Amino acid sequence: MTRLLHRLFAPALRVACLSLGVGALVLVAGCGEKKADRLATQAAARVNKEELTVHQINLVLQHQRNLRPEQADAASRQILEKLIDQELAVQKAVDLKLDRDPRVVQMIEAARREVIARAYVEKVGEAAGKPTPDEIKAYFESKPALFSQRRIYSIQELAIEAKPEQVPVLRDRLAAAKSITEFVDFLKANDYRFAANQAVRAAEQLPLAALDALSRMKDGQATVTQGANGAQVVVLAGSRSQPVTEEQARPAIEQYLLNERKRKLVEDDIKAMRTAAKIEYFGKFAEGPRPGSASSPAASAGAEAASAPELAPADISKGMGLK
Repeated sequence: MTRLLHRLFAPALRVACLSLGVGALVLVAGCGEKKADRLATQAAARVNKEELTVHQINLVLQHQRNLRPEQADAASRQILEKLIDQELAVQKAVDLKLDRDPRVVQMIEAARREVIARAYVEKVGEAAGKPTPDEIKAYFESKPALFSQRRIYSIQELAIEAKPEQVPVLRDRLAAAKSITEFVDFLKANDYRFAANQAVRAAEQLPLAALDALSRMKDGQATVTQGANGAQVVVLAGSRSQPVTEEQARPAIEQYLLNERKRKLVEDDIKAMRTAAKIEYFGKFAEGPRPGSASSPAASAGAEAASAPELAPADISKGMGLK
């Protein structure tokens, strides 16, 4: 466990930055060269009559994660070939007048709006301040199951089709069973339909609500929860301790808390703008309560809960450098 965590939570606002010396390319041309020469320096290729530039390549490079500096040149060449293919497709589409197709026009406008809105989100998020060491420490201490008491869990799951009145029976039978095999035999004997699954999951690969419950269980214990289509049985077959220190977790926690602040700033700004704006609904959208509206407190609470970020298993595991 030698690598420091560089990400732990799914960033709400992640911006990858990679400088490839575009400015240096322009400066090499010199101040006294002609405009045509400067433009030629920026051009990477010409497809029929259209030029592809270094700026277009760099724009794509900025979104390549985990790209090492020594990989930049090879990546640039690969991106250029993809841009050439794209440009050929664009030229053919224009010849076929597909750029005038109403659906395409709508999609272009939707993409434009998304880019502008994302720029607004990034701009508002710039005002967020970095979390203090005390805030990072407090968060670390508030999540022992995720950090200081982190465990790797071996889990067995059973998804059982059952009516609500059958769930108490299943719970009693599970409690009385000497093993999960005995419980499965009971399900088969009584014609219950079920699906079984087993997996090994690190703490950060579990939803926080499930992690809190699982962290209180001992090896061999099982729980039954009622779901929409029946019952869910979770058996903690085994576990092993693999804690994460505050030093290891600090960079990831700092990034998570910073992203949380950015998200909150944007959320509050949008809420203020909605309050000040004149918003009218028409047709079927004018009827009934709307999510987040004052006429529906429950819907509003649900919308706020849904907007809260959740743990991203893949990001957390990669950030920890753990398996």
